Amino acid sequence: MFGFEISILVIVLFALAMVFAGVKMVPQGHCWTIERFGRYTRSLTPGLHLIIPIIDKVGMKQNMMEQVLDVPPQEVISSDNAMVTTDAVCFFQILDASKASYEVNDLPRAMRNLVMTNIRAVLGAMELDEMLSNRDVINSKLLGKVDEATDPWGVKVTRIEIRDISPPQDLVDSMANQMKAERDKRAAILVAEGQREAAIKVAEGEKQAEILRAEGDKQAAILEAEARERAALAEARATKVVSEAISEGDPQAINYFVAQKYTDALQSIGAGENSKVVLMPLEASNIIGSVGGIAELLKETRGSK
Repeated sequence: MFGFEISILVIVLFALAMVFAGVKMVPQGHCWTIERFGRYTRSLTPGLHLIIPIIDKVGMKQNMMEQVLDVPPQEVISSDNAMVTTDAVCFFQILDASKASYEVNDLPRAMRNLVMTNIRAVLGAMELDEMLSNRDVINSKLLGKVDEATDPWGVKVTRIEIRDISPPQDLVDSMANQMKAERDKRAAILVAEGQREAAIKVAEGEKQAEILRAEGDKQAAILEAEARERAALAEARATKVVSEAISEGDPQAINYFVAQKYTDALQSIGAGENSKVVLMPLEASNIIGSVGGIAELLKETRGSK
């Protein structure tokens, strides 16, 4: 009787153990594969599941959340033979747990080597300046190549970011000197352009001044010519009047010309800077008579009008 109770107790404990062995609880964000006699049969999604103990077992436990893979630094030679050190970070997510478990061995190591190989391929086809200025282009090319290669593994590569591209120190110094020379060149060009603009403005100002000065001289010459023309007309009228008076037999008309020339000569003598004493000739008294003759001539002319 005692042995029978022990047997029943052992059977119950074994049944409970089998039940507990067959109950599987998959956490959120994970997926487990089930193998029956070593062969994949199905995948367990998050939640509570029952499997057949001993016959079925959990094969691989895959993390279905987005994961980060650090790519170690490596040296890359560019197309212009510049040695640079670069590293990257890769973001990926497992979409198919069965493929990620059975299509590739050691998925993280395989992806790390794949990313490093493609980094060398992409950067090796570019020049150093293109590497340093086109990070987005590099990331896009890497993403396309790696995502296509990992598709049979049931993996989706979401992002690949180049973290750093470090040229050697001597190359960095050369680039700094080149940038300094380029900045000095641009500064010299700006200074030269400023001086040229200033010279152009000065030349334009001088040109306008010359134009205005020439216009002023032209206007003055026109006014002077008009004044001389009016004086000549007046002289012509006076000469005509005197000539008519002479032709009519008036002797006093001749005194007009004599008095005019005599008066002009006296004005020239008096205007001299060194003339302190002026000696008048004895015939100076005749000027008064000539002036009187001119006055009578004018009166006669007016009377005749």
